[in-house]
Amino acid sequence: MKGFLVRGLITALGLWVASALLAGVHSSGFLAILGAGLLLGLVNAVIRPLIVILTLPVTIITLGFFILVINAAMVGLVAKLLHGFSVDGFWWAVATAIVVSIVSWFANSFVGGHGRFERFSRP
Repeated sequence: MKGFLVRGLITALGLWVASALLAGVHSSGFLAILGAGLLLGLVNAVIRPLIVILTLPVTIITLGFFILVINAAMVGLVAKLLHGFSVDGFWWAVATAIVVSIVSWFANSFVGGHGRFERFSRP
């Protein structure tokens, strides 16, 4: 549970960066970003795996680029479900998914599987 909350906060950070950088992403404040981050984490944990399995042939044919469409759809779903967070269109959702992925990748490199911060040790 702690790991999910930490990753939800990291996703919220990615959404905040996206709303600061992209003109097509809007939020009504800190609580909307926090709620969107936690909801996106929940959507990515429950709905996204089913969609990835169902669209696996298309993902293979497109050499994995269809995952961007799936990630954009998850961002769009969160924007539709949550009042106070919105995305202006599909391409803004794709850009948001890319920004959130980059921020999450960087931040998650410092977090272990159970939500603990890890330090790098020299070999």
